[in-house]
Amino acid sequence: MNSLFVRAKQVKWVRREFREIERRRRYAMLRRRQIKAETEAWEQMVEEYRELEREMCEKKLAPNLPYVKKLLLGWFEPLRQAIEKEQNAEMTQKHRTAYAPHIDSLPADKMAVIVMHKLMGLLMMGGKEERCVQVVQAAVQIGMAVENEVRIHNFMEKTKKHQKHMTGAQGQEDMSRETMILRKRVKSLIKRNKVVEVRKLMQSEEPESWGRDTQAKLGCRLLELLTETAYVQPPVDQSADTPPDIRPAFRHVFRIATRDPGKNIVKKYGVIECDPLVVVGVDRTVKQMMIPYVPMLVPPKKWRGYDKGGYLYLPSYLMRTHGSRRQQDAVRSVPVKQMQQVYEALDTLGSTKWRVNKRILSVVENIWAGGGNIAGLVDRKDVPIPELHSDDIMELKRWKWRVRKAKKINQELHSQRCDTELKLSVARKLKDEEGFYYPHNLDFRGRAYPMHPHLNHLSSDLCRGILEFAEGRPLGKSGLRWLKVHLASLYAGGIEKLCYDARIAFVENHIDDILDSAHNPLNGNRWWLNAEDPLQCLAACINLSEALKSPSPHTVISHLPIHQDGSCNGLQHYAALGRDSMEAAAVNLVAGEKPADVYTEIALRVDHIIRGDSTKDPATDPNALLAKLLLDQVDRKLVKQTVMTSVYGVTYVGAREQIKRRLEEKGLIDDDRLLFAASCYAAKVTLAALGELFQAARGTMTWLGDCAKVIASENQPVRWTTPLGLPVVQPYFKTQRHVIRTSLQVLALQREGDAVEVRKQRTAFPPNFVHSLDGSHMMMTAVACRDAGLHFAGVHDSFWTHACDVDQMNRILREKFVELYSMPILEDLLESFQESYPALTFPPLPKRGDFDLREVLESPYFFN
Repeated sequence: MNSLFVRAKQVKWVRREFREIERRRRYAMLRRRQIKAETEAWEQMVEEYRELEREMCEKKLAPNLPYVKKLLLGWFEPLRQAIEKEQNAEMTQKHRTAYAPHIDSLPADKMAVIVMHKLMGLLMMGGKEERCVQVVQAAVQIGMAVENEVRIHNFMEKTKKHQKHMTGAQGQEDMSRETMILRKRVKSLIKRNKVVEVRKLMQSEEPESWGRDTQAKLGCRLLELLTETAYVQPPVDQSADTPPDIRPAFRHVFRIATRDPGKNIVKKYGVIECDPLVVVGVDRTVKQMMIPYVPMLVPPKKWRGYDKGGYLYLPSYLMRTHGSRRQQDAVRSVPVKQMQQVYEALDTLGSTKWRVNKRILSVVENIWAGGGNIAGLVDRKDVPIPELHSDDIMELKRWKWRVRKAKKINQELHSQRCDTELKLSVARKLKDEEGFYYPHNLDFRGRAYPMHPHLNHLSSDLCRGILEFAEGRPLGKSGLRWLKVHLASLYAGGIEKLCYDARIAFVENHIDDILDSAHNPLNGNRWWLNAEDPLQCLAACINLSEALKSPSPHTVISHLPIHQDGSCNGLQHYAALGRDSMEAAAVNLVAGEKPADVYTEIALRVDHIIRGDSTKDPATDPNALLAKLLLDQVDRKLVKQTVMTSVYGVTYVGAREQIKRRLEEKGLIDDDRLLFAASCYAAKVTLAALGELFQAARGTMTWLGDCAKVIASENQPVRWTTPLGLPVVQPYFKTQRHVIRTSLQVLALQREGDAVEVRKQRTAFPPNFVHSLDGSHMMMTAVACRDAGLHFAGVHDSFWTHACDVDQMNRILREKFVELYSMPILEDLLESFQESYPALTFPPLPKRGDFDLREVLESPYFFN
């Protein structure tokens, strides 16, 4: 019996070892693929063009290519030759530095691909102007892309040399050591140790950044070469006698900026304008474009410093500072220990493994192939341009306005279609992967974001519907309940404001619709399309349908992330800071039978004021007519965005534009002037109603703004440290105009100046400070969930986990909120201001109420 027991133990150990070896082998394979994706993407693109050219030469026939690829292939060789000629041209170092710095730092073919793809990418994503991109934007983007590729190129070259050097005598020692223990495991360790050594070697030789001037000069020269070599030709529909209509694909032109009133100076700016043939059909072939910073196949590097973490080789930075030197210096100078919780939180978010929900992707692909325009997808057809049917001068003016409006709508549709294609392109590439990861970094306030910009869970319903956790967990009894609540909340339309039992009852009353949606999403009754978040709702229908069809629903594996969202989260943070009981109750810091809805409360107050104004005499009160116009138009949706952004410092103008958009959607006011006047009136009433209900929050906001004004008046930026130790410096400085001469034109670059923008420092501080607190709450929750063995994803004020773990996450996020606001946050802030600026006098702390924070622990709808 003893020997059997020992043998069984040995077998178990061997199996475990084999599993570990297999895991390491698969990880090593994925890591190699990841390194290749990060370091060889442009090279692979170059090789693809080379292969297509070879095919053309051999077959004497143009390959059947997508539209964009066909254009790029036609431009590639002429541009490559022009760059190569420039690289080999005899010119003085002074001339090269002045007009084409670093142009010889990469092979010409790789540089050509970068220029074409970067410019086309900027044109596809659209901007304020049709078919063009500003020279300064394009030049700097191209210069940055080339610099990043040069860094990776040089790094890989040095790595190869270092590895050759390592295969000498030390290689023999390594081989002798391998015989002592498990061969494969040691080999894996040696490989990993080598990478660490190489990285240390390279970090000691980190080159200095080129800077914006150099990037812009190189970018301009490369753009100039592209404009000289790239051509387009219309389809052959002309007679054989006429010469072919070949014209430049891009032109460098100047446009007039908006003229300052009362000034005779006309400001011009340069743009790269593309021929109409370049953008025709481009949105249908976006997938051919190069997409950098795609999700990772292996977990990201753990964060250890400002530029140490994230992607394995691609440049990765802890914070998106947008060139703010002071913020970069502040983060770089902080001790690693002080930032430990921040690093851990970002590592936790980055270690969550995702996968593509293939069933949802298949539904989306079918809708998209059919022209879109349902399930939140953009229409793939343009709106028709109006025709002129009269010579009347007034009718001509109206027609011109309608044409401008239609063109603007079509420009926006084009941009949205390109965006959708980019998202779907990434999903198609990843759909067969077992899983992938999103490295995260921070904005300057401490909010976390995935570094990949297109297909991520912070994005639209399309992305959230397509993504799910790679690891599934059994639903369990509580998970089945939360799945039903989640489905009802996604359906929305007021259902999300009911108590949990009522939401579950709603789902159970629509079981047939849910099963039909899951089984036949496009050819059934399509109930899921009525949801506010249709694709996420469909994903929940499919998961619930699997559970209901199973003989054991609680054991069904669920990959679906279940959301718990804060109730007007900015006001929740203000209520906790001010300890005001009434405000705390309004935003669900206090337990209630159903969720308190602050948006509905404000809408009722606004409606009450408007009804009162509508009864007044229009002769004495000009608002009376506007009030009558708005009768029965005030609802929760009209005021929601303004209420939500009020705590983040929304201005009257911002509120007016938000409400104007909602009124336009209703379509009940046709006259533009009346629409504008009604929006002005409704914005004033909404902000007044907010001020009445949230007086304590307004007091805290005012105090923060006053402190910022005191500091900014001394020409200092507002600085503070978040509860997790992240230093924040507000980046609002007056910009300095800096002129450089390039081969294309004289460029005016913007630089961070030394004088602060006093008004911006004051108005932005309250919302930025609250954002830094909600970021801290999310990161504290992320680390605690990790420690509890939960999978966690966060979208600012929306926390996600598996259905079976929602109860545990709910307990953790409430505990962390109480822990956060048990700290003397405002007292610490005032003390840090007084220490930093001892000569300045700050206003006293705002008065606070007696709300007991621990009530949050018992509030079921605090996050729901």
